[in-house]
Amino acid sequence: MTTPATVAITGAANGIGLATATRFSRAGARVTIGDIDGEAALRAAAVLGDNVTGTALDVSDEASFGAFLEIAEQTHGRLELVINNAGVDWVGRFDAEPTDVSRRQLEVNLLGAIIGSRLALRRMLPRSSGHIVNVASTVGRVPQPHSAVYSATKWGIVGLTESLRLEYRDSGVRISLVHPGLIQTAMIDGTARPSRLVPLLSADDCAKEIIDAVARNRFEVWAPRTGWVGPKLANFVPRAVRDRAMLAIGLADIAGRADTQARRRYHERAFRGKR
Repeated sequence: MTTPATVAITGAANGIGLATATRFSRAGARVTIGDIDGEAALRAAAVLGDNVTGTALDVSDEASFGAFLEIAEQTHGRLELVINNAGVDWVGRFDAEPTDVSRRQLEVNLLGAIIGSRLALRRMLPRSSGHIVNVASTVGRVPQPHSAVYSATKWGIVGLTESLRLEYRDSGVRISLVHPGLIQTAMIDGTARPSRLVPLLSADDCAKEIIDAVARNRFEVWAPRTGWVGPKLANFVPRAVRDRAMLAIGLADIAGRADTQARRRYHERAFRGKR
């Protein structure tokens, strides 16, 4: 298919969202980027050009999300693609994680994808066309010690998107599920680099996979593309063997050995003062 004419992306003032918005805008799409930091969204849109609009968006609030999609359609025309990308991650021991921080991850990561998917479907189903992309994570298929609630939200997005794919299989609306691996964004500030068997990608590397998924109507998307190997093979080995393998390549160290001081700025921005 050709590049979608109109695209709306959440959490797009930085990271994967911004990289994806950049690629779509350069391809000629009219893009609306939403972010909890409205000023950052406006700045990003100004840099990208006249075919990009930026606005404040709280993905956990249905009214805010509805207004975001309305702005996108009123400004750029009928929406063809909605990318539910917004996400936050608190790193630390599960027993030490404040409940309001856990709640924020559930609201942004999972509830945001639920609201975004539902509102997008309500616009797309009457037209029998459109594409929804939900950004999960590799940790939506494998466990992530010291980031358990974040992992739970991403497992939730996987379950949501797998179910929507079957429920709306004959509707004309296409659905994709993205699993970014270790991506060089602020979300991994202060975390430890695991084994070299776990590659580190740029946000643009992930954006390229999202663009390709939309162009080729791929459902399950991995960044890197080889990211599926471990999670899929793990289904066929005994749990004890799987656990030893994951520990051996350092998956428990990514968040478990995180530098909390180095992550402070990200945590303060992502959780808006929550402790």
